[in-house]
Amino acid sequence: MPTTQQEPGTLELANDRTRAEEILRRVLSDLSMITDRDLSLDDLDVEAADAPVAATGGVHIAFKLALRQAGVVRRGCLLVPLADAISLACYLMMVTDDGVKAKRGLSTLDQNLKDSLLEVANFVAGAAEGALRDALREETEVRTEGCMGLAPGAPPPLGEVNELILCRGRATLQGFPPFELLLELPHFP
Repeated sequence: MPTTQQEPGTLELANDRTRAEEILRRVLSDLSMITDRDLSLDDLDVEAADAPVAATGGVHIAFKLALRQAGVVRRGCLLVPLADAISLACYLMMVTDDGVKAKRGLSTLDQNLKDSLLEVANFVAGAAEGALRDALREETEVRTEGCMGLAPGAPPPLGEVNELILCRGRATLQGFPPFELLLELPHFP
């Protein structure tokens, strides 16, 4: 039986694509469950990169992740537009729909909102770890490293990076316009 040759890195990108998509879907599923709001995901695109990438548009919240495999820690993150990150945090605090709409335009966050964003970060890390648990040969631990605001056009500070997988998707939070999510993960062998 003839064998087919693949371009170098094609199989790895296919595996990384599957992992990144599963993580993003799991994150949205978990956030949908805890906020009691529908979160859908469309138009997924996965590509390789050699450096962190800035999300398009305005200010974003970077939910920072530390992924440990075989004693090595590599960093990744999920970038969410500020207004949508605020919405998720507000729903986590059980703010009413009208209250969420009023807070989406904030540029300065009070301590309760900051604490709630940190809770969202915990859920993001937990979902990522759950999605990776069965996908990788070696045990992988995912922990949150908190979250931070990123100015428009600023890439997330992921430290020394040589191989990243970027997973972009269009998410929709019930009752609000669609927004871009950008998951940046280290490549895992």
